[in-house]
Amino acid sequence: MASTPRKAVWFAAATKKSLGGTLYIRCTVKPGASKAREGVTSVDDEAVEVCVSARAQEGEANKAVVKLFSEVLNVPKSDLQITQGLKSRNKTIALAVNVSEEECLHRVQASLKEASSEF
Repeated sequence: MASTPRKAVWFAAATKKSLGGTLYIRCTVKPGASKAREGVTSVDDEAVEVCVSARAQEGEANKAVVKLFSEVLNVPKSDLQITQGLKSRNKTIALAVNVSEEECLHRVQASLKEASSEF
């Protein structure tokens, strides 16, 4: 039984008639990294790899991941939510958007690539 490939970034439309929906980003988090290594380290087809200096205790790494994506995507932290993986290194982040799927995916993928190239 073949499994379908998992994407690092995907879009779920709200309805067929309305513009917008939810953008999901699958990421792998490396907590406890040095401040110099903090950021988006790589973007591939399956996940966005990020390093945060916060330790994985009492939700500190989760807060750091939301803050990092907020800065990379230029959106308020309150617009981002970890929907899967609160106690795991593998997380899914959700962002509600009010733009078309193509525009949203293009903007986010460009922002992630730019952030990973700075690393």
